[in-house]
Amino acid sequence: MKKIVQQIGIKRALILLAAGLCLIFLSIPSAGTKEEETKTSIEETDEQNDVRELEERLVEILSTVEGVGKVEVMITLKSSKESILNKDTPYEEEEETSGDSTRKSVSSNEETVLIEQNGESVPYVVKELEPEIEGVVVIAQGGENASVQKNITEAVTALFDVSVNKIKVLKMEDGS
Repeated sequence: MKKIVQQIGIKRALILLAAGLCLIFLSIPSAGTKEEETKTSIEETDEQNDVRELEERLVEILSTVEGVGKVEVMITLKSSKESILNKDTPYEEEEETSGDSTRKSVSSNEETVLIEQNGESVPYVVKELEPEIEGVVVIAQGGENASVQKNITEAVTALFDVSVNKIKVLKMEDGS
């Protein structure tokens, strides 16, 4: 170590040591970032599970319809689940009178209402909006039959409130 310090000089050795320590500290992820990443990945996993469950239920229902046969379904989402938080919005009104004119001013300050849950303060969720469905593809053995296509399309429209142009029914390959 002494030889290295002598060869490059003490100032350069200290600079290299400081740079190395900075790199080590920068490579350690902060606890907040890791927690946010975990929370986001859990939310994404929940949504994927919800979509998978919807697909499975749709397959189960459609496969019992006459003429449909074996079915595969894919559902895509337009948006993700959204939570509506309770907000407290107190406001103050002030009136100033000077001469013949009166001036009114209103000020407000919006704050999210927090509740205690498992020892933590978390936002109070008023309601959760389910993700909006973008489109549905149904591949069915009887998908070439016009009446089967119509029945599938009507069922999907009734279940998911999706417009007809967002639903595609296809014939399944014979080997599937």
